[in-house]
Amino acid sequence: MFSGCGPFVAGVRFAGGTCKIQVTVRYFSVAGRVFDQSGQPFREDAMHDQKETLPLLAMTALGVVFGDIGTSPLYTLSACLSVMSLQPDAANLQGILSLIFWTLVLVVAVKYAWVIMRASNHGEGGIMALTALASHATGHSGRLRWWILSIGLLGAALFYGDGVITPAISVLSAMEGMEVASPAWKPLVIPLALGIIIGLFLVQRRGTAAIGHLFGPSMLVWFLLLFGSGLTWIAADPQILLALNPWFALHFIGMHGFGGLAILGAVVLAVTGAEALYADMGHFGARPIRMAWYFLVLPALTVNYLGQGALLEIHPSAIQNPFFRLFPAWATLPMVVISGIATVIASQAVISGAYSATRQALLLGYLPRLTIIHTSAAERGQIYLPGLNGLLMVAVIAVILWFRSSDALSFAYGTAVTGTMMLTTVLVFFVARHSWKWPLWKAGLFCGFFILLDGIFFGANLMKFMEGGWFPLVVGLLVFTVMSTWRRGREILARKLYPEAIPVEAFLAGITPTEPIRVSGTAVYLTVRDQGIPHTLLHNLKHNKVLHERVIILTIKFEEEPRILPADRVTVRDYGQGIYRLTARYGFMEQPDIPEILQSVGSSGFYWSPSDTTYFVSRQRVIPAANASLALWRARLFAVMLRFSANATDFFRLPPNQVMELGDVVELSREAVSGASSLGKGG
Repeated sequence: MFSGCGPFVAGVRFAGGTCKIQVTVRYFSVAGRVFDQSGQPFREDAMHDQKETLPLLAMTALGVVFGDIGTSPLYTLSACLSVMSLQPDAANLQGILSLIFWTLVLVVAVKYAWVIMRASNHGEGGIMALTALASHATGHSGRLRWWILSIGLLGAALFYGDGVITPAISVLSAMEGMEVASPAWKPLVIPLALGIIIGLFLVQRRGTAAIGHLFGPSMLVWFLLLFGSGLTWIAADPQILLALNPWFALHFIGMHGFGGLAILGAVVLAVTGAEALYADMGHFGARPIRMAWYFLVLPALTVNYLGQGALLEIHPSAIQNPFFRLFPAWATLPMVVISGIATVIASQAVISGAYSATRQALLLGYLPRLTIIHTSAAERGQIYLPGLNGLLMVAVIAVILWFRSSDALSFAYGTAVTGTMMLTTVLVFFVARHSWKWPLWKAGLFCGFFILLDGIFFGANLMKFMEGGWFPLVVGLLVFTVMSTWRRGREILARKLYPEAIPVEAFLAGITPTEPIRVSGTAVYLTVRDQGIPHTLLHNLKHNKVLHERVIILTIKFEEEPRILPADRVTVRDYGQGIYRLTARYGFMEQPDIPEILQSVGSSGFYWSPSDTTYFVSRQRVIPAANASLALWRARLFAVMLRFSANATDFFRLPPNQVMELGDVVELSREAVSGASSLGKGG
């Protein structure tokens, strides 16, 4: 089972006249993946000297973590100036740039990089991992847990709004650089943006492993260009450095009052993608991400924003697109190409994040089973979800055609980002109090300050609700409704299907040497319950009047942890008479594989042969009906989702020609389950 182990520490001690040798394995690998002695994925913090250096990991993180925030200079400053049609004079520019700089410092450097990245769920980050961590820290029952799960679910739902808007605004802003080169090319902006988006989504099925290694160096070049172009204009107008003084931000808000708060809705565009620092922590670890942020990304972004401000002080006519005006006229088209590459990388990171978040949500029971295709044999994180990919592509195309410019999309973007940030801060409060053991005053002071700050940003975006702020809220509400309906529907369905399970002992008491007839081979029955006889077994016995010589009752549980140690994966109980119960535990970052589970079991007396095994799975058809816990329209929605849910054969990687599918017709009402059932060959 173990494919290798790393350095060990050995020691000899004497106890009671015997010699005991102690060996401590520092890390071991299973199926190509490396774990430490506690079973957690072994990260670069402990072994970067063995494989990769910290700077190399930091550069690799550039292409995944910082694509979104790295392309924000394309549109942020121009969006800020367009909110109130402000003139690019020294007072306005210094105030806005000061707001941008201190937003980067407070939100990204302090809140995310310094504090939130400490909330590691066994090395993983992201709002779903944070929700599981907060839920575990506060207990597994009670109304508080329900609120925490609801907050996390809403935050995850808002993430999908971000996932739709990011490719649209990023690619649009890059293509709008063509207007700087020549106004005659303006009609090409929308068609080219659509072409890039369609090509980006079509290539997803091939996976990104082949080009992923180019993302880091490409973004390194991008950030160096940001730094160099900004530094050139700062040298021409050093006075712009005064914007680093926070007094100018406060003075700007005081001078413009209510209008100054409205501009915060555009200022927050500077920190779009900050959530990726935490969400992608599991891929690289905290140290490389922090290193890339503090030593490259933050300086490059700061210098570029200041450079745009210096440019506008010298040439106010560049207000339409200050980013591309930073470069000489001959470099405009090359920069359009380079920025297009950068925005594709940013979009790819968001799309991959949507895949990952969706897989986590469905494994935790918030979404129906979806077809998941692994696009890389070496990296399990490289996945492709055809259904989600198609929905995202259609949604992004619709957003581009509806809003038609990056400025029009700015408030829609800000609402999604600030909503997710605010909910993340709420969850961190529970982790700080119950997991980190912070005193109430400390947790309240930190989280209260950032909830207030996030709330101001969120409110500023809602002031432009009709101009686009409605879009991510609608998307988030739809996703939240789908997730909560599926979760609730499954709970009701489970109660209908398993009102009272027959105890295994009672079932065994009815087995005699002659009845029922025992046939050769192994039968594997999948069930969500970890006790009693599954109804699929009873149905098979009723229809076929036989029982296999070996019966395996298999339950797969998904825990609120990213990964489960292979040694703790499966537990086996032998009931006798050839009947076993297997319980397999998986984390929400793992993909279950039933044949692999059976092959890993090495209990004495347990025998499994792949060739003579039949897998029995259940598939339900729901008749919608009003229920005290589920409205009729939600029952109908649940029935549709259940109908289009991917079958267990594909999801659990079962051999199609060895699967028997048994069906139940269930009415979602207070009455008992309808009696209809069917039996058919799967595949």
